[in-house]
Amino acid sequence: MTKLHPIAGASPVDRQAIDPKRVIEGAPVAETRLDYACGDKTFAGEWASDVGAWRVTYDEWEFCHVLDGVCELTPDGGEAQRFQAGDSFVIEPGFAGVWRVITPMRKRFFIRYD
Repeated sequence: MTKLHPIAGASPVDRQAIDPKRVIEGAPVAETRLDYACGDKTFAGEWASDVGAWRVTYDEWEFCHVLDGVCELTPDGGEAQRFQAGDSFVIEPGFAGVWRVITPMRKRFFIRYD
Protein backbone atom coordinates (compact mmCIF):
# COMPACT_ATOMS: atom_id res chain seq x y z
CA MET A 1 0.00 0.00 0.00
CA THR A 2 1.41 3.37 -1.00
CA LYS A 3 1.90 6.21 1.47
CA LEU A 4 1.82 8.89 -1.25
CA HIS A 5 -1.50 10.13 -2.66
CA PRO A 6 -1.45 12.71 -5.47
CA ILE A 7 -4.54 14.92 -5.60
CA ALA A 8 -5.84 14.68 -9.16
CA GLY A 9 -8.91 16.90 -8.76
CA ALA A 10 -11.04 14.62 -10.93
CA SER A 11 -13.53 13.50 -8.25
CA PRO A 12 -17.23 14.34 -8.70
CA VAL A 13 -18.55 17.54 -7.14
CA ASP A 14 -21.34 17.39 -4.54
CA ARG A 15 -23.50 20.55 -4.68
CA GLN A 16 -25.78 21.24 -1.68
CA ALA A 17 -27.53 24.20 -0.10
CA ILE A 18 -26.28 25.02 3.39
CA ASP A 19 -28.77 23.66 5.96
CA PRO A 20 -31.45 26.40 6.21
CA LYS A 21 -31.60 25.91 10.01
CA ARG A 22 -28.00 27.20 10.21
CA VAL A 23 -28.26 30.04 7.64
CA ILE A 24 -28.12 33.62 8.95
CA GLU A 25 -27.85 35.51 5.62
CA GLY A 26 -28.61 34.64 2.02
CA ALA A 27 -29.26 31.20 0.60
CA PRO A 28 -25.70 29.87 0.17
CA VAL A 29 -24.97 26.77 -1.85
CA ALA A 30 -21.70 24.88 -1.36
CA GLU A 31 -19.79 22.57 -3.67
CA THR A 32 -17.48 19.91 -2.22
CA ARG A 33 -15.05 17.72 -4.10
CA LEU A 34 -13.50 14.99 -1.99
CA ASP A 35 -10.09 14.05 -3.40
CA TYR A 36 -8.79 11.86 -0.56
CA ALA A 37 -10.28 9.89 2.31
CA CYS A 38 -8.68 7.57 4.82
CA GLY A 39 -11.40 5.76 6.72
CA ASP A 40 -13.83 8.12 8.40
CA LYS A 41 -11.21 10.32 10.09
CA THR A 42 -9.13 12.05 7.39
CA PHE A 43 -10.25 13.93 4.27
CA ALA A 44 -8.82 16.32 1.68
CA GLY A 45 -10.46 18.15 -1.15
CA GLU A 46 -11.83 21.40 -2.46
CA TRP A 47 -14.84 23.38 -1.27
CA ALA A 48 -16.61 26.41 -2.72
CA SER A 49 -19.56 28.56 -1.72
CA ASP A 50 -21.46 31.56 -2.91
CA VAL A 51 -22.25 34.55 -0.69
CA GLY A 52 -24.02 34.01 2.64
CA ALA A 53 -23.49 33.39 6.36
CA TRP A 54 -24.24 30.41 8.58
CA ARG A 55 -23.53 28.95 12.01
CA VAL A 56 -20.74 26.38 12.33
CA THR A 57 -19.54 24.09 15.10
CA TYR A 58 -16.33 22.06 14.68
CA ASP A 59 -15.56 18.66 16.21
CA GLU A 60 -12.62 18.24 13.85
CA TRP A 61 -9.34 19.90 12.89
CA GLU A 62 -9.41 21.67 9.52
CA PHE A 63 -6.60 23.26 7.55
CA CYS A 64 -7.89 25.66 4.87
CA HIS A 65 -6.09 27.42 2.03
CA VAL A 66 -8.21 30.04 0.26
CA LEU A 67 -7.85 29.88 -3.52
CA ASP A 68 -10.41 32.54 -4.51
CA GLY A 69 -12.73 34.98 -2.79
CA VAL A 70 -13.11 36.33 0.74
CA CYS A 71 -14.62 34.94 3.94
CA GLU A 72 -14.85 35.90 7.60
CA LEU A 73 -14.99 33.58 10.57
CA THR A 74 -16.36 35.00 13.80
CA PRO A 75 -16.04 32.87 16.94
CA ASP A 76 -18.88 33.13 19.45
CA GLY A 77 -17.97 36.02 21.75
CA GLY A 78 -14.97 36.99 19.57
CA GLU A 79 -13.95 39.23 16.71
CA ALA A 80 -14.25 38.42 13.01
CA GLN A 81 -11.12 37.31 11.17
CA ARG A 82 -11.04 37.85 7.40
CA PHE A 83 -9.32 35.52 4.93
CA GLN A 84 -8.81 35.99 1.21
CA ALA A 85 -7.11 34.28 -1.73
CA GLY A 86 -3.62 33.16 -0.69
CA ASP A 87 -4.40 32.98 3.05
CA SER A 88 -4.27 29.77 5.07
CA PHE A 89 -5.71 29.01 8.50
CA VAL A 90 -6.49 26.17 10.93
CA ILE A 91 -9.78 25.66 12.74
CA GLU A 92 -9.51 23.62 15.95
CA PRO A 93 -12.14 21.31 17.45
CA GLY A 94 -14.48 23.28 19.67
CA PHE A 95 -14.70 26.31 17.37
CA ALA A 96 -18.26 27.62 17.21
CA GLY A 97 -19.40 30.76 15.47
CA VAL A 98 -20.33 32.18 12.07
CA TRP A 99 -18.79 31.44 8.68
CA ARG A 100 -19.52 34.34 6.29
CA VAL A 101 -18.65 34.27 2.59
CA ILE A 102 -18.24 37.87 1.46
CA THR A 103 -17.35 37.18 -2.18
CA PRO A 104 -17.78 33.73 -3.73
CA MET A 105 -14.89 31.64 -2.46
CA ARG A 106 -13.03 28.43 -3.10
CA LYS A 107 -10.61 26.68 -0.74
CA ARG A 108 -8.53 23.53 -0.43
CA PHE A 109 -9.04 21.67 2.85
CA PHE A 110 -7.59 18.91 4.96
CA ILE A 111 -9.79 17.58 7.77
CA ARG A 112 -8.79 15.27 10.61
CA TYR A 113 -11.08 13.86 13.31
CA ASP A 114 -9.47 12.65 16.54
